Amino acid sequence: MTMTATQRTDGAPATAAKPMGPLPKMSIFGYGAGDAANNLAFTTATMFLLLYYTDVAGISAAAAGTLLLVVRIFDAFSDVLAGRFVDKTYHKKLGKFRPFIMFGSMPLLLLSVATFSIPQIGQSGMLLWAYVSYALLGLAYSFVNIPYGSLAGAMTQNSGERAKLASARTIGAVAVGSFLGIFIAPLMKDGATLQPLFTTMTIIFAVVGTALYMFTVFTTKERVVREVAKVSIKQSFATLKGNKPLLLLCISSCLFLTGQLAVGTVQIYYFRDVLHSLELYAVMSIINIVLTFGMAAILPRLVRAFGKKHIYLGAAVLMAIGGLVVFVAPASTVWLAFTGVLITQVGILLVSMLVWALEADTVEYGEWKTGIRTEGITYALFSFTRKTGQAVGGALAAFALAWGGYTAGATQQSDHALLGIRAGAGVLPLVFAVLAMVVMVIYPLTDAKHKQIVHEISERRLIRINTSRQNAVDGGSTGTTGTTDADPTDGGSAGQ
Repeated sequence: MTMTATQRTDGAPATAAKPMGPLPKMSIFGYGAGDAANNLAFTTATMFLLLYYTDVAGISAAAAGTLLLVVRIFDAFSDVLAGRFVDKTYHKKLGKFRPFIMFGSMPLLLLSVATFSIPQIGQSGMLLWAYVSYALLGLAYSFVNIPYGSLAGAMTQNSGERAKLASARTIGAVAVGSFLGIFIAPLMKDGATLQPLFTTMTIIFAVVGTALYMFTVFTTKERVVREVAKVSIKQSFATLKGNKPLLLLCISSCLFLTGQLAVGTVQIYYFRDVLHSLELYAVMSIINIVLTFGMAAILPRLVRAFGKKHIYLGAAVLMAIGGLVVFVAPASTVWLAFTGVLITQVGILLVSMLVWALEADTVEYGEWKTGIRTEGITYALFSFTRKTGQAVGGALAAFALAWGGYTAGATQQSDHALLGIRAGAGVLPLVFAVLAMVVMVIYPLTDAKHKQIVHEISERRLIRINTSRQNAVDGGSTGTTGTTDADPTDGGSAGQ
């Protein structure tokens, strides 16, 4: 991004805005470590919490589905609360986001231990413990994940560098998910003996996760210029008003996450009870690692060649095709069913890598419209809709099990129970991927338009700096007759 020099108040040219250089590799690695820490709590819950509730704690599938729906919707509102706290908070040395990661990580990880350590205190007491512990876990996660996700937009405004950050966090998340799939999932055979495993595992994760979070705190840095350190609630919500790209991204992501969480929640049942090949869960996790590193290496080039929007649409098509294959593949044709699972996973990985870079782009769109930069509330709204999708997806997966008549601990499930599992693993991702794709078709913020918006924001910032210097030199005597900032709501040349 090359800027035209403007006049300084002393007659010399003002310093032009320089393009941001590439992020240090350590910063990218450190940012990815943060999502690895996040997923020691999040992915563990996504993959195993329903199984823990039904097969270890003895909670019915219907009750567990209702719990997941209620608590995750509560989590979504927690995100909005966390976003407001982030926007109105600023630390001179650590910035806006890293203090939350530093001081919120240990409570988050300890609550993960409590969530997977339900004591034997009767059915009502156990259900109450499940509700309270999971709700507190979600609240703590919001106050760490909202700042963490917002941090990417404050580290760089370059689309290519943001793609690297998005890839790094996806690698961190997939590394944890793959570890769980390879080493933990194959142990999920006899629910009655699993409580010590879950307790020990989450305690170890608390120690490892804290170290990863601290690594993120001390290797990342906010580099994007911020003219308003603490943002009022009026300013926060003003940036959301009229932010059409954010609204459409939120809706599409919510729909996509509904299908994705349905898959993630019920997939272990699909391998174990439909295909009778639980060991394939570990195989899939290994392939997942290879796919993730491979796609992370080529994603920046794909973004430059095709743009984030088109890659997102292609990924949704893959998820839909994979879901169809999973649903119709006969249980005896394991290779075909497994191929469907992998196709679905490729689509999920691509969107997982892209969606965070897309969200960061909408921050600049809101700043361009209003003149105020509000990463916190923007990410919070985005996360709110994603949490809603996660709530619905996880609940629908549990309800599919209940509809089918799933029996915990049964050696062989009924044909109707197997149909319910197939529906959760195949039909739900198919339907919601198509819906997400339909919404994303009208998403207006292309990469070229975003680049132009960032250019205009930088120009306006230079004008404000020069105007402020001129007024200071003139002692304020010129009043409002000097150069003023362009109206950030006039639409500019980048279009709506």
